[in-house]
Amino acid sequence: MTKKAVLLCTLFSILFSACCATKTNDVKTTTGKTAFYDEAWELEYISGTRIAFEGLYPEKKPYIMFKDISNEFSGNTSCNGYSGKYTKKENSIQFGDAIKTMIFCEGGGEEAFLKMLGKVNKFAIDSDNKLLLLMDDVPMMRFKKIAKPQQ
Repeated sequence: MTKKAVLLCTLFSILFSACCATKTNDVKTTTGKTAFYDEAWELEYISGTRIAFEGLYPEKKPYIMFKDISNEFSGNTSCNGYSGKYTKKENSIQFGDAIKTMIFCEGGGEEAFLKMLGKVNKFAIDSDNKLLLLMDDVPMMRFKKIAKPQQ
């Protein structure tokens, strides 16, 4: 890749992440629970990859779910199921190591997803009700709510 192409991709990524409006407070449901618990969130954007999003996840998009009381997260990387523990305080979040099933995956999507998840340290729900996982204040991953997938 030429230096100009790398510079252009970097500038686009910076401009895209700067345009994402976020708020740092949890969105509450009518029961008072934070809206992202017990919901399925499907990945629709991931930062830091050289391969286009549709190339990383051509058939199935990764998703994540959070359990409130047990502080567990789980989902699918688009290839393998995974689960682990997280710690959350206000809008800060840290993911423990994810344990995953061991199906061979091609294309680098699973590796990119798990690597980025390890870099995340904050979260927010934006004005479009999308879950943003952030590294400091920069959106690294964006998820939309989906119907709960079949396990």
